[in-house]
Amino acid sequence: MNRSVFFKPADGWVGDLIPFEKDGEFWLFYLHEVRADPKPGTSWNLVTTKDLTQFEDQGVSLQHGSETDLDFNAYTGSVVVDADGIHHLFYTGQNPRNLGPDGAPLQLVMQATSTDGMQTWVKHPELTFGAPDGYESGDWRDPFVFLDEAAGQWRMLLAARHSAGPERRRGVIAQCVSDDLLTWQHTEPFWDPRRYITHECPDVFAWGDWWYMVYSEFSESFTTRYRMAKSPDGPWTVPNLDSVDGRAFYASKTAERDGRRFFFGWIASKEGNADDGPWQWAGTMSVLEARQNTDGTLGFGFADELVDSFWDDVPVSLNKELPARLEAPDGYAATISDEVLPAQFYATAVLDIEPGTTECGLLLRSSQDGDQSYVLRLEPKRGRMVFDRWPRKVTGDAQWHVSGDVPFEIELERACDLAPGEHTLELIVEGDLCVAVLDRQVALSTRIYDLPAGRIGVFTGEGSATLTDLQIRKRTDN
Repeated sequence: MNRSVFFKPADGWVGDLIPFEKDGEFWLFYLHEVRADPKPGTSWNLVTTKDLTQFEDQGVSLQHGSETDLDFNAYTGSVVVDADGIHHLFYTGQNPRNLGPDGAPLQLVMQATSTDGMQTWVKHPELTFGAPDGYESGDWRDPFVFLDEAAGQWRMLLAARHSAGPERRRGVIAQCVSDDLLTWQHTEPFWDPRRYITHECPDVFAWGDWWYMVYSEFSESFTTRYRMAKSPDGPWTVPNLDSVDGRAFYASKTAERDGRRFFFGWIASKEGNADDGPWQWAGTMSVLEARQNTDGTLGFGFADELVDSFWDDVPVSLNKELPARLEAPDGYAATISDEVLPAQFYATAVLDIEPGTTECGLLLRSSQDGDQSYVLRLEPKRGRMVFDRWPRKVTGDAQWHVSGDVPFEIELERACDLAPGEHTLELIVEGDLCVAVLDRQVALSTRIYDLPAGRIGVFTGEGSATLTDLQIRKRTDN
């Protein structure tokens, strides 16, 4: 049993997740990434959890094919159950040796079924199909199947690309329909914005009066986004805050339990286990719970079960008693804890931000004087939360060798509402992972490699903010 907040198998990394709820338990299939040379094929592995706080690694669930099979790589898909209780697993089959007419490795929709409750899967290669005319054969992946009860048919969404048009704007969510889950007919696209390279890992669900479409944008940014509509046929509208998280949290797909909706994705690792390393494909599993606002938009934060699993208080002493007002009308002020925090903890801080304040927030893994730390910074004038560090990358011994003109850690910016008044920041830190949540609405995940330990602090710049509450908790077994 894995007691980490963020699941990662001992022998690899977590790629795209395919969540499925069964009898109150989440079955989290995932692409098992092994970083080796030569690179092995990709299988679907499985991890299960009942409470979102303990994860049991079940190992391989759907084995990838041989070096000559079409599914040497068994990539992302979905699982549904039919009226007879048979589970149908749809997945992307790919073999780098199997090239299509456009010279790219073919991507094919493949299927397996289970009659024993998903304990074993039987593949059905005879049901395999690829992209029809008008689509690129090398982008026909991530089949997401759902039942359209109003239409009385199954619908399959696919991450695809038109074969003509501007090279970087051919992305489309293609669509097939079926009456029996066995034979599929191509029909009009589900969504065709002509904006992106492609839209990975599509997911659609209904919640109350709204339908939601989730996709991971494969373009100039790598971000999971969502759209809203009153029916699965659209039109799809763009909420003001349309992203689930930032750059580090990717390819999330969803599952529902007891009227609640959870987003399962992976936090990318970085090359060289360093803050300045490039992001890598796959990483460590993370889960966010979506909360439906009164206008139908979604807020994202920690599940209550996860927060409640941290219940052992960690004493924290600041040089100011709470409520602690930090005032710096044209300067900077900070207060740092005496204690070095554990490697795994949950923190909640309530900041009352006064009008006109430029910045305030938390220092993480800070030095005693606060001059070296990670920074979770709220910027009311810019309406954003950013993750930063100080000092930034140093490449030499002169002032211009410091990347001081970079306003924050690139790709770790989140738009948010920071009106004057109280705002609550929540954090879960574990090893080299950090997830922050503002007001149970805006999530920001990242890696923190270079500073392995330190204190927590609170700061303000060019304004005033009052820390009215600060709590740090850990799990009793850590």
